[in-house]
Amino acid sequence: MIYTCTMNPAIDSFSEFDEFKPFIVNRSKYEDYQANGKAINISLILKKMNIDSIATGFLGGFTGDFIEAALNKQNVGTKFIHTEGITRINSFIRAGNLEYKAVNHGSPISGRDQQKLLNFISSLQKNDLLFVSGSLPKNVKDEILIKIARFSREKGFSLVLDVSSGILLDCLPYGPELIKPSDEELMSLLNSQQSTDHEVIQGAGKLLEMGAKRVIVSRGERGAIYRDHHHILSVNAPEGRVINTACSGDTMVAAFMGSLIQGKTVSDALTFASAAASSTAFTAGLSDLKDVPSLLKQIHIKTIKNESEV
Repeated sequence: MIYTCTMNPAIDSFSEFDEFKPFIVNRSKYEDYQANGKAINISLILKKMNIDSIATGFLGGFTGDFIEAALNKQNVGTKFIHTEGITRINSFIRAGNLEYKAVNHGSPISGRDQQKLLNFISSLQKNDLLFVSGSLPKNVKDEILIKIARFSREKGFSLVLDVSSGILLDCLPYGPELIKPSDEELMSLLNSQQSTDHEVIQGAGKLLEMGAKRVIVSRGERGAIYRDHHHILSVNAPEGRVINTACSGDTMVAAFMGSLIQGKTVSDALTFASAAASSTAFTAGLSDLKDVPSLLKQIHIKTIKNESEV
């Protein structure tokens, strides 16, 4: 079974304005409210690919009820830990060519509820796949990621990690199936100052040496670089009007792994993932994937034989 874990989910409010000024009432011309959270997005994209998953993590209050109801409405299974407090609401505002992001911390999570989640994750078995993605809520320390990575090794389930914490490096010895840092996150992890193609490819190689099985480095409008122990690939991003970039990385992770689950080659999976990620960037929320076939026509993938080619 496939599981997705979002420890700090949110309702995302998307609004678009002709202009956005301080100290006055700005009235939107478009608004939308969506159940969100990085791994929740993964469940939703997988569902659009006709792949079932069960979403878990922490939910609380009326906002948590909204998120769970929204997932159930789309036939995504849920096994959340219900907590005290209120699941956060984030705001994303588009005004002309400018984008504003207001992201809240969310309510604290008790040690008891954290242990409930760990107990559930520790029950996963050999053929299961777990995505863990996104930020951590108050009171939840980064070390929980190491515990989850250790469970994956002990229990034999596959683990995909998309987290910005530096503790990601401490999770790598447990062999996660895939990690997806952005180029900025990669450079921060490795204390590097540049994000050239050569630096990114070298950096991804270092993460493989530390234990990761697959690495995708997302690079926004520059596309992505993929590396495992057999492939080094670069892929461009198609052109289009960017509306909101908040969920593109989640779409890329889901589309790539979903494609592999469906039996596609690594090259085809990466091509599809790039098109799907851009499709999400070109809409207010998550892509419905309907424009992916046309975007695929813009995608070019390059095989790099070794680091010296770049």
